[in-house]
Amino acid sequence: MLASIRLRGVAVAALLLATVSVAFAEGPIIAKPEETGFSSAGLARIDAYLKNEIATEKIPGAIMMIQRNGKTAYFNSFGVRDPGTKAPMTPDTIFRIYSMTKPITTVAAMMLVEEGKLQLDEPVSKYIPAFADVKVGVEKKGEDGKIGLDLVAPRRPMTIQDLMRHTSGLTYGIFGDGAVKKLYREANLSEGDPDNALFAERLAKLPLVYQPGTTWEYSQSTDILGRVIEVVSGKSLFQFMKERLFDPLGMTNTSFFVTDAAKQSLVAEPFPSDRKIGPGAEMGDPRVARKFEAGGAGLVSTIGDYSRFAAMLVNGGTLDGKRYLSPKTVAYMGSNHIGPGSGVTPGPAYSPGPGFGFGLGFAVRIDVGVSPIEGSVGEMNWSGAGGTTFWVDPKENMFAVFMSQTVMHRGRLRIALKNIVYGAFEK
Repeated sequence: MLASIRLRGVAVAALLLATVSVAFAEGPIIAKPEETGFSSAGLARIDAYLKNEIATEKIPGAIMMIQRNGKTAYFNSFGVRDPGTKAPMTPDTIFRIYSMTKPITTVAAMMLVEEGKLQLDEPVSKYIPAFADVKVGVEKKGEDGKIGLDLVAPRRPMTIQDLMRHTSGLTYGIFGDGAVKKLYREANLSEGDPDNALFAERLAKLPLVYQPGTTWEYSQSTDILGRVIEVVSGKSLFQFMKERLFDPLGMTNTSFFVTDAAKQSLVAEPFPSDRKIGPGAEMGDPRVARKFEAGGAGLVSTIGDYSRFAAMLVNGGTLDGKRYLSPKTVAYMGSNHIGPGSGVTPGPAYSPGPGFGFGLGFAVRIDVGVSPIEGSVGEMNWSGAGGTTFWVDPKENMFAVFMSQTVMHRGRLRIALKNIVYGAFEK
């Protein structure tokens, strides 16, 4: 009898989850802006701005949601999801979220920290032994004027915290230049469709660009964090995320690949001339499944799915009565982990920008007046290389998620939209 009741309960929960997903295909219930502290005229500027971006053929389409005090203050979609098919932008459109994967992976790792299965000060080599022998590449000009590399031992091991805050000494080969970055590009780390274990082994053979714990350098740290999650949990990264985050949160369209043929037409596409992310890197096709589940940049998602993740963060780790993280853990993630006393120096390509520090998995605003972009102290945010962005503002009990597929215009859009949103506040 008890087993029967449990089965019926599971069936009801699954039905409710399916109902929520179907309902969101038409979009959420939207409150009057004034009920959430915004002005209707102010939020209408978002419409005007994005309609102009589409009319002038800068982006094919976009979709955006803002929630404040638990109510949806703004939700609208524009243009087309695919300039080739002309299919309209709809709430069930699936986007490559690239680096917006990083906060999800970091939350997953912090769940293990809360359970005592992982500690931030532990060396990465405890879980991936290949990193015990990693070296730091120090550029040195030879007598012939050419730049070479001296390989020196790290002064301390790379830690789990380093992976979460981008102070591991790892890097990306596609952003910037330098001898180590060149080695990254030449290594062809994804050759032959490696799984996460093999990818980590390959990466551990390359030199670090900085000493661990000394410099903020945007990197493949979160990819390695994803592999650590696999080692600790004994599950694939996606399996762990699905069981602990995606299924409970109702993020039914978030995955590393779109293998369901019925959903493949929902994948958003950029203009053909707007696919290049960096040297040798273009937007990939998430319809083609691979073994590598990139914890730093591999997920696809929808506006509804990612909004549930953001709502969980703004609620201090809980959503719909279920707790995922302690509010203390969320606050700890949102503190500045590279501030004075950390020994960390922002690198030359410090992408959070002035007025921001970096927490665990995302940038955190530490000053109101330094950044040229509006916002509140305590804001947590991050963006994706393909044109998506989100931010959580605990002070205003608000989050915003914007999704489009554009590389060329992503930075400009993020700044303009944030200024428009904060300019729409009435109280």
